[in-house]
Amino acid sequence: MRLLYDIALYIYYLLIRIAALKNPKAQLWLNGRKKQFEAIRDKVSKSDDLVWVHCASLGEFEQGRPLIEAIKTRYPQKKIMLTFYSPSGYEVMKNYKQADYVFYLPLDTYFNAKKFIELTSPKVVFFIKYEYWYNFLRILTKKNIPTYFVSAIFRENQLFFKWYGAWYRKMLKLPNHFFVQNEDSARLLKSLSINNYTISGDTRFDRVASIIANARPLVEVENFVNGNKVIVAGSSWRSEEALLFQYLRLNPDVKAVIAPHEIEESNIQRILAQYGEKAVAFSSINGKSIQHKQVLVIDCYGKLSSIYQYGKIAIIGGGFGVGIHNILEPATFGMPIIFGPNYERFKEAVDLVERNCAFPVNNVEEFNTVLNHLLRNSVTSEKISTLTSDYVALNVGATHKIFDKVFANN
Repeated sequence: MRLLYDIALYIYYLLIRIAALKNPKAQLWLNGRKKQFEAIRDKVSKSDDLVWVHCASLGEFEQGRPLIEAIKTRYPQKKIMLTFYSPSGYEVMKNYKQADYVFYLPLDTYFNAKKFIELTSPKVVFFIKYEYWYNFLRILTKKNIPTYFVSAIFRENQLFFKWYGAWYRKMLKLPNHFFVQNEDSARLLKSLSINNYTISGDTRFDRVASIIANARPLVEVENFVNGNKVIVAGSSWRSEEALLFQYLRLNPDVKAVIAPHEIEESNIQRILAQYGEKAVAFSSINGKSIQHKQVLVIDCYGKLSSIYQYGKIAIIGGGFGVGIHNILEPATFGMPIIFGPNYERFKEAVDLVERNCAFPVNNVEEFNTVLNHLLRNSVTSEKISTLTSDYVALNVGATHKIFDKVFANN
């Protein structure tokens, strides 16, 4: 099975090279890994008291961030090495000030994993949520480097729990400890006789709990809102944008801020073209009066978490694709949340749906019905606001549980 795994990696690498001929993300994936070991050798000292935190992408970074910042606060002498698998994480956070080094994770071949670990010599390693890379885990275990999974979550349909998943189950025997999000994850690990776990919750709650206190005022957004009811579409894709376009066309008294998941120029121009003179891009405001505009399109990163403070309802992207994006940021502002049907892999989404604070929709009719109800029923909206805010407040504290267990003897 290990041989098949290695062959699959090389096939994957070949496909990335082919895709890079036309796909900008694939090109970034390749370019970010060129001469990577030389860069690591030049920057990282083996004498560093190095903590390595690995995230697949930006969403997982939001789970790792509270831990990084707690370590830097308590142990400023420690060095933080942050790695990403995806360009969408690396390109946004490559200048993150709390990390001393930010790299792409090399492809998980035995040679790459061995060389990477030898060059960096981490003292402790945190993998965020679900990044199971066999060769990295195997070499970390051989070298007795403490390795932890943070905000891990398990489901019965994962390969680990299938009858044919014996080889994958071996990977779960390698880490020192799992900090899992919920009871179901703990039960599944226990069913495999894995008992080195702690039910700590999700560190993202600790991250979003501080958002209200740290939310920046955005004068441009305030001027755009101008006392109107505003829908915020966060990390949206075409499916959500199409539903919203139909709704806004029929309800000109409602405004929207659209922060698309992809902010390439072509995508921004596509959205602007749909609305014509009714829309404006954030970067083009430059002091202009935009109170008469119906749609504000955010064409830069880093503002969405502060934009939610101005919204009445959040529409979160991804639910008509592989899965929804971050819903905890709007939840911490007490916003009712709408998303597509693919949400059940996300505990917080399931919890909020059960509490009637979040609303999955399958089509335009359901979307319009839910949106009209939420916009026109202030009593319902106020009740939801209280419930969602309370839900976030009740789930903070995972970072402290992890920190105290890992660094108890330091």
